[in-house]
Amino acid sequence: MFKMTKNKKRHGGLRTGAGRKLHSGIYGESTKVIRVPTSKVSDIQKYIIKFQVNNVIDVSKSNSLLTHQPLDLFEYKVPAGFPSPADDYKEKKLDLNEYLIKQKEATFFVRIKGDSMIDAGIHDNDIVVVDKSQTASTGDIILASIDGDFTVKLLSRNKSKYRLLAANEKYKPIEINESMQFEVWGVVTGAVRKFK
Repeated sequence: MFKMTKNKKRHGGLRTGAGRKLHSGIYGESTKVIRVPTSKVSDIQKYIIKFQVNNVIDVSKSNSLLTHQPLDLFEYKVPAGFPSPADDYKEKKLDLNEYLIKQKEATFFVRIKGDSMIDAGIHDNDIVVVDKSQTASTGDIILASIDGDFTVKLLSRNKSKYRLLAANEKYKPIEINESMQFEVWGVVTGAVRKFK
């Protein structure tokens, strides 16, 4: 016969290691479930999305800070394998602003968190360049919002349904369906990484 004592619970309650890790969500802090009127859900979701968007670096708001900084570009292709003699030959100047940003008013940067796009060369803590003016096509890497959460993924289409694919086999595709609040914020056109 099963006997329950006051000090020993057999089920329910907190389990070690269960659930989402503390502070691992998109906000980096604890969250709380609240009840809101159905008529206000959309307004609250828009507010939260606006809060998230304020955490990206928006080039359109800081265009005056962008200065042309052309640096010497050595056209000699440097092998990443065995060393070879280098030519002291520079052909032109390179301005990273001009190289990375085609539509200044429609471009912003987003810092990446996680390893879901590592096989596409986008690593944790990289900064991606996002162009809002480009129309997303199948095969593009995009910044999307799904139910208020942002993600960078490869846009794919299977018959009439869209999917978002990670560039890491650890992650399953995200099937986009009508119940989701899905929006493409822009096309990823480049990435920046610092080594030091």
